[in-house]
Amino acid sequence: MCEAPIDVARRDVRPRRPALLPIRHSVVVGSAGIDSFTVVSFNVNGIRAARRRGFDRWLTERSADIVAIQELRCPAGELGDFPGYSVAADVGSVAGRNGVAVLTRLPPVAVRTWVTHPPRARGLREFATHGRYLEVDLADRPVTVACLYLPKGGLPAERQRRGTMRDQPDGGAKYERKQRFLTSFARELNRNRVAALRAGREFLLAGDLNIAHTQHDVTNWRAARTMDGFLPEDRDWFDAILGRRRLIDVVRRVHGDHAGPLTWWSWAGQSFTKDVGWRVDHQLATPDLARRAIEVVVDKEPSPADRLSDHAPLVVTYRECAAGGSGP
Repeated sequence: MCEAPIDVARRDVRPRRPALLPIRHSVVVGSAGIDSFTVVSFNVNGIRAARRRGFDRWLTERSADIVAIQELRCPAGELGDFPGYSVAADVGSVAGRNGVAVLTRLPPVAVRTWVTHPPRARGLREFATHGRYLEVDLADRPVTVACLYLPKGGLPAERQRRGTMRDQPDGGAKYERKQRFLTSFARELNRNRVAALRAGREFLLAGDLNIAHTQHDVTNWRAARTMDGFLPEDRDWFDAILGRRRLIDVVRRVHGDHAGPLTWWSWAGQSFTKDVGWRVDHQLATPDLARRAIEVVVDKEPSPADRLSDHAPLVVTYRECAAGGSGP
């Protein structure tokens, strides 16, 4: 249970790069170079549980430069240390829920949460203490990295039928909450992107958006059209935040219009073994940074017994960038 209404934690440790060990299993697209940096987005579905399953070993083996983590689901006092990384985190005020963090090799120049820097979009104020959004300005490259855990929604009231849903009908409450978030966050995201560019920084949004954007991001996309996360309004929102001069879906840019890669599989049944899943984890970047993406890797474990979470880490390697920004 959280000890305080809100915990915003930041730990700085002396940066050191652990030796690279073989990754257990990876789905790789593209070709990485030497002068590059690596960004991971990973919904750990509870950092304490993930650490018991081997998160620390994965972190050492992967040796990423930046790791954006969602669903910490623990108070700040139990977050622990991550050797070799500086940790910026907002664990939120809801016990056992949400929480985001960004691990970096050097302490960030600046850290912003919705507690320290309240969102200007009014519709986000109800979410401000929930631990869903965190921004860091990197010290070693001109990039702002934002970590997002977007609320999971539900079906609108008129589509809910008792006995055909995993959850009990709620009159569309979760659906409406998510839609409020989406509407307001689109405005907030645009402001933050422009602010980063005006400061001479590229902008990268990494996180679990709880939305699969295209039919290539869901195994059974026809069936998914009536499910939360692939509803027409969810996908229309995703369309609206992307654009040649706004944000680029980095994974899709590298992978092209081909099925996958996937990043989430249900714990139940044979979904993981049969690779029946979704890609709800994303990295969206300003155009110049997106063009620097040279490799996409999904660290999918070889067997269900090895899973760290119901998500797999989404890893993107970028060529190093110089100061300047893409321009607002």
